[in-house]
Formats: sequence, structure tokens, C-alpha cells
Amino acid sequence: MLGPEQIESFIEFLEREKGYSPQTLRSYRGDLGQFAGFLESRGLYTRDGGDGRLGAIDVQVFRGYLAAISKKLKRTSISRKLSAIRSFFLFLEKRGLIEVNPAADLATPRLERYLPRFLPVDDAFALVESPRETDIASLRDRAILEVLYSCGLRVGELVSMNRSSLDSAQRLVKVMGKGGKERVVPIGEHALSALDNYLKALDAAGSSVGRTHSPIFVNMRGGRLTARSVGRIIKKYVLMAGLPGDISPHAMRHSFATHLLEGGADLRSVQEMLGHSSLTTTQRYTHVTLDKLMEVYDKAHPRSRN
Repeated sequence: MLGPEQIESFIEFLEREKGYSPQTLRSYRGDLGQFAGFLESRGLYTRDGGDGRLGAIDVQVFRGYLAAISKKLKRTSISRKLSAIRSFFLFLEKRGLIEVNPAADLATPRLERYLPRFLPVDDAFALVESPRETDIASLRDRAILEVLYSCGLRVGELVSMNRSSLDSAQRLVKVMGKGGKERVVPIGEHALSALDNYLKALDAAGSSVGRTHSPIFVNMRGGRLTARSVGRIIKKYVLMAGLPGDISPHAMRHSFATHLLEGGADLRSVQEMLGHSSLTTTQRYTHVTLDKLMEVYDKAHPRSRN
């Protein structure tokens, strides 16, 4: 039998055992729901508790689904959906609901080469130094920009920071990353100074004084700042600094990683600071630095030119 209860059991497993975020769980549920609709049209899935022909789902069914979505979606979206399906059928196999996993050899389409969007060093400095006023909102925005660039955090990690996340004496920040994995990241002096200025102003205004578990970054009503609000803040100062309008909070993370590697940091250390579970994910930044190395080589080596 294949029905909604199997999908929900899988989602509960991801939440309970893997610690996936609500956003990730929504993506899995949506991707599997779309696949279930495809199966239902072929009599292989039921929503009313009847018998779905689970054993009839084979490689040919997956190929039919892939053909159906390939006409509408980009390769990155297809890859994500196939990943969700593979994980789901692996779950079914481990639970003894299927004897043979038909998705085990499901191939992912080759993705286009992706080079992360990042800022040159001078542009990164111009952006983080854009907020120059001394009101609480401007001090907060300066601290946000400094911390994003100094620590390479995901925007979700940034907004989830509490007072207790910060160890100023050791120059460390403790964050909760993907899958509920905690990590500790160094923080630079400029970012610490910006945070100190902001938090002093916040405390002087009577907000969250002395409460270690209160959020660091708050809105004007004192509530925790959202990731969407941080995106709007970034865009505001990107325009103010005269930079390209497609710079996002994630581009600050890309800039952090790229500049570390260009400065001589080793790949493993950058992987640890970014919170990547796979070194392969971090290695995409080496494409950027290798491009820079080739440019330097071509300009400097006497035998590289005609």
C-alpha cells in the first residue's frame, strides 16, 4: 500500500531523526506530493486508504515521471525532486515496506556548472560600511552586514542568534546549522565592534537587557528579525553602495568563502566554518579562485603568452 500515511511517516522521520527545518520539510512534502499525483494518475497511489500497487513502481515509472517534469522544470529543481524520491524509497526499503528499492539507481541529470555570486573585496567593504548613522536601526544593519561577511552564516543562522550565541572574549559565535547541527565560527574584530555598538544602544533603549536567550537582531517592535527582512536590508544598502542589485544575504556567504580561499585558507577549514557536510559543496568556491589564479598566471608567466 502506498498512500499519504507513508509520506507523512517519512516526513516525521526527517523531522524527528534528521532534525530538518520546517522549510526543508515543506519542500520534501511538496516534491513527494507532486510525485504521488503522478502515481495516482497511473493507479499506483491512493489517497483514501485503499491499496496502492507499491510493487508495480519500477524504473520505467520513474522515467515516465522524469519525462513529464523535464518539460517544465530546470535541472536544479528536477535534481531536488529526484533526491527526495530516492530518500523516500530508501526509507521504505529500510522499513521493510519494499523488498527492492526501484529508486536506488535513479540517475540525477547533470547540472550546469554553478559559480557562486560573490563580491570583490573592495565592494564587500563598501557594502558593510554603508550604514553610517547612529540610530538603533542603522547600528543593527551595520552589525548584520559585518556578521554575515565576517562569519559566512546562512541568513537563517543569523536571525536565530541569541545573546548566548556570542562569546566576545573568545571571538566565537555558536550557530545552529542545517539538520540541527551546531557549530562554532570565529568572528572578526570589526563585526564584534559593530555588535557591541548595536547591543549597547539596544540595552540603553531598554530592550532585552540582561536576557541571554533573547534574540540579537530584532525589529522595531522588539521581535526577532526574519530572514525576509534581512534580505530587504541587504538590498537597501546594495543600492546605497551602488552595487549590482542581485546581491543577496547568501552572496555575502559566498564572498566570505571566496575571500578566505583567495587569502590562503585551506579547504577543510572553510568547510568547517560554512557548516558543509560534504567537501564537494565547498569545492565549488575553488572554481572562482582557480579562475583568479589563471588570470594571474596568464599575466605574469613569460611562457604563457605568444
